[in-house]
Amino acid sequence: MKRFLAEHDSGSIWEVLKLKKNILLATIVFCLIITNNVTSQDVAVGSATVIGVQGITITSPQELDFGDILQGIPKSIGNNDISAGIFEISGQNEAGVNLQLQLPEYLFHTGSGSRLRIIFGDDDVSIDTTGAGNPPGMDAGKGWQNENPFNLPAATIGSNGTDIYIGGKVVPSANQKAGDYTGSIVLIVAYNDL
Repeated sequence: MKRFLAEHDSGSIWEVLKLKKNILLATIVFCLIITNNVTSQDVAVGSATVIGVQGITITSPQELDFGDILQGIPKSIGNNDISAGIFEISGQNEAGVNLQLQLPEYLFHTGSGSRLRIIFGDDDVSIDTTGAGNPPGMDAGKGWQNENPFNLPAATIGSNGTDIYIGGKVVPSANQKAGDYTGSIVLIVAYNDL
């Protein structure tokens, strides 16, 4: 303060006090502005909840088995045949699921790469909601029979699981190479109502 007065000898003490007063008022106003900003904030805490559901499990305990075939003679297996392919689905009881099959056009000879035509008709799948794993003994009232494998209906998972039974037809050529032929049938299952 002395230095200020020394530099401004022409000013009076009243000017210095007036300056001090203005600085004090500016400081108070600044503090009030900062305080006002802090007190105008608020915080809320929310929560999130989740109900875990059982994951989907798919197994293929039985392949679609045509057995022995003869050259030039087609052979069919129905979806209610003991040799039908079986997929077993387990998951959340009574949950809705979408089903999609990816089907081969050919089976391939092990080793040589020769191919054998396989055909799936529009009634080659049954969906059994009892999980019995018994294509010939399927109860028609407990699922869907003779469905189109390229456009499967939405289904539900039964308390013992749900099974998919699939049939098809192979068409060997007149000079079909002898040996084992295999191909992949893929089932995709996803929940649709959870």
